Amino acid sequence: MFYLQPEEKPVKATPTPDWPSCFQTLAATVRDPRLQRFYQAGVIAANTPLSEVPFVAMDFETTGLNPNKHGIISIGLVPFDIRRIHCRRARHWIVKPRKPLVEESVVIHGITHSDVRQAPDLLRILEPLLAALAGRVPVVHHRGIERAFLDAALRERLGEGIRFPVVDTMDLEARLHRGKAPGFWARLLGRKPVSIRLADSRSRYHLPYYQPHHALTDALATAELLQAQIAHHYTPETQIREIWR
Repeated sequence: MFYLQPEEKPVKATPTPDWPSCFQTLAATVRDPRLQRFYQAGVIAANTPLSEVPFVAMDFETTGLNPNKHGIISIGLVPFDIRRIHCRRARHWIVKPRKPLVEESVVIHGITHSDVRQAPDLLRILEPLLAALAGRVPVVHHRGIERAFLDAALRERLGEGIRFPVVDTMDLEARLHRGKAPGFWARLLGRKPVSIRLADSRSRYHLPYYQPHHALTDALATAELLQAQIAHHYTPETQIREIWR
């Protein structure tokens, strides 16, 4: 996961789409057969309890932070549910971006020009990528990266993008720690807002520290974080509509 952005600010909640209806419509209107199969796999109903939701944690490393100017260079996927993480079915790809690597990003994620020189284009791994996502609810830490970058990458390559619901673990932390204005004493003492970055969020649940900026490791870290968030703040009976966007 790329971290050159300033401290994140909470995003105002917007109405959540009727995702099952969206998928039905998109399955009938998209042209690419890979996208057709992805949408035809459907999505769970909004009233599905969390105990029955098939999740997949997803993390990207990118060449920068703007999906219209930068590209994806690695993808990590880890399927899980609220009880178990399925590490044996995890996937990791390095892909060749159509945007140039920049020194600042190489320093952060350690993926170099030699690493991507022989890597496939995203289109080469699109079929297994979409198959791994199909029927599951993706979980990310900051939906402005993974969902936006994949949509932009497919628009560039296919002429049509992609839509899907996500559970954003950063958004869930923002609801807990950024929902209220700081009190008088906090303002007087100049206290900074609680950090909702991945590592800092994990530390609040006493989860172990992982070396960041590797897509597969960050995906695993995100899966563990959501499990902890659900265990502390929700119940197995909570409906997925309460946490997806």
